Amino acid sequence: MLVGRRAERVLLGEAMRSAEPELVAVYGRRRIGKTFLIREFFGEAIAFELTGSHAGDMKSQLDAFATALGRATGTGLPLATPASWADAFRLLEAHLKASRPAAGAGKRVVFLDELPWLATRRSGFLAAFEHFWNGWASSQEWLLVVICGSSASWMLRKVVKQRGGLHNRVTRRIRLEPFTLAETDAYLRSRDVDLGHYQTLELYMAFGGVPHYLKQARAGESAAQAIERACFTRDGLLRDEFEQLYASLFDRAERHEAVVRALAARRRGTTRGELLQAVGMVSGGTATKVLDELEESGFIARSTPLGHDQRDAVYRLADEYSLFYLTWIEKHRGRGEGAWQRKRASPRFRAWSGLAFESLCLKHVMSIKRALGIAAVETEEAPWSHRPLDPDDEGAQVDLVIDRADRSTNLCEMKFSETDYVVDKGYAHALERKRAVFRRATGTRKTVFLTLVTTYGVKNNAHAQRLGLTTVTMDALFKSP
Repeated sequence: MLVGRRAERVLLGEAMRSAEPELVAVYGRRRIGKTFLIREFFGEAIAFELTGSHAGDMKSQLDAFATALGRATGTGLPLATPASWADAFRLLEAHLKASRPAAGAGKRVVFLDELPWLATRRSGFLAAFEHFWNGWASSQEWLLVVICGSSASWMLRKVVKQRGGLHNRVTRRIRLEPFTLAETDAYLRSRDVDLGHYQTLELYMAFGGVPHYLKQARAGESAAQAIERACFTRDGLLRDEFEQLYASLFDRAERHEAVVRALAARRRGTTRGELLQAVGMVSGGTATKVLDELEESGFIARSTPLGHDQRDAVYRLADEYSLFYLTWIEKHRGRGEGAWQRKRASPRFRAWSGLAFESLCLKHVMSIKRALGIAAVETEEAPWSHRPLDPDDEGAQVDLVIDRADRSTNLCEMKFSETDYVVDKGYAHALERKRAVFRRATGTRKTVFLTLVTTYGVKNNAHAQRLGLTTVTMDALFKSP
C-alpha cells in the first residue's frame, strides 16, 4: 500500500493521463522506495521492467534483459541474449509494437530501474537508449517510459541535464526524498506500529525517513527495542548497512565516506575549505564532484549563513542513519542484551539526541513556520553564527534564523527533552545574549523573537515569561501541509 508521496502520485497520474509520450526520470538515494512507488502506482500497466545489477558487466545485464523480455512476452522463458544494447532495444521495440494497447486503453509503461548500473562503461547503453527514445518511443502517445536511479548525481548529469541525445527529452522528473515525520507516522501506522510522536521522533533520529529502515519497526515493540534489534544484534539489518551504502552509489566511495566522517565529527557544520583540509582533498573539480554527489543524494546539506555569500556556505551531515552509525554502531557494537538501553542513559545520548533533533527540525522548517503562523510570509532560513575578530567581542550561534519579510526575525533553538523544557536563569541569560549579539552583528532593525522548538513545550516560569518566548512542539512537526 502506498503511503504519502502525494505530490509524486499527482505527477505520475498526470503523466499517465497525458495525450503525449512521456519520459519520466525518478531518482533518490538507495532504499528510499523508488521501485515500490513505480510498481505500486502503475501495477499491471507495466509492459516491461528491467533492473540493473550493481557491479554487473555488460554480458550479465544483457542476460537479465533477455530474461525480463521473456517474462514480458508471457512465455516466462529467457530469450537468446542480444549481442548489444542496440539489438536489445530493437527487440523491446518489436515487443511493444506487438502488444500495443487498443485506442483508449491507456498508456503502457516501460520501467528501467537502476539505470546507472545498466549503463556500464563502454557498453553503448545510453546511445542505444537515446536512439530507442528519439527514433521511435517519443512518437508513441500510448507509451510512458520511467527511468530510475539511486545515484542522483549520475541521473542529473547523464540524463536530466545531458547536452547530448537526451537533452530536454525528460518530460517529468521526481526527486524522491525521505519521508517527512507526518509520512513516517502514517507509514508506521499502516504497518500497525503505533509509537506516538515522541518515540517516532527517536526512531526517525536513528533511521531517518527511509522506508526500508523504518520497516524494521514491529507492532508491539518500542522504538528503543526496534533500534536495538536493527542496529546492535548480530543479524540486524542496519548493523553494517553503512559499509555498503556509499560503495553502492559512488565510484571511489572512500572519498565520500571520508567527507561524511569529517562532518560527523564537526557536528555544527564546517566550510568547504575546512572540510577539504580535514579530508586531505585539494579544492577543484574532483572535490566539487564528491560534494555535489553527496548533496544531490541527500547525505549532506549546504546552507549559506544570513548576510554571507555562497563562498561562506556551511556543509553539515544531513543523513540521520550515517550520524547514528558513526556515533553509536561502528565503535560501540552490542555488548549483550539491552546495549542500546544502557547507551540511552549516557551523557553521549543527550549530546547526540540534541544534534539529531536539530537536524530533523531543519528538514521541517515549513512545519515550524506554519506553527508560528507565518507560512504565507516570505522568509529566508539558515543557521547563523558570529565569530568575532576582536577577542573582546562576543560570538554566538543560533540553530535556525527565520528572517521574515514582515520586519521580524525568529531566532530558533531546538531542544530535545523527555518532559517540558525548563528555561533556567543561566539559559535565559544565554538566550538574551544571543539576541543581543545577533542584533549587534547584523545591524538589524527588525523585531527579534526568541523561539524554542521542543518535544513537549516549555515550562511556564518567570524566565520564560520574561523572554516572551514563542514555542513550537513536536506535534507541529507531524502535521501534513
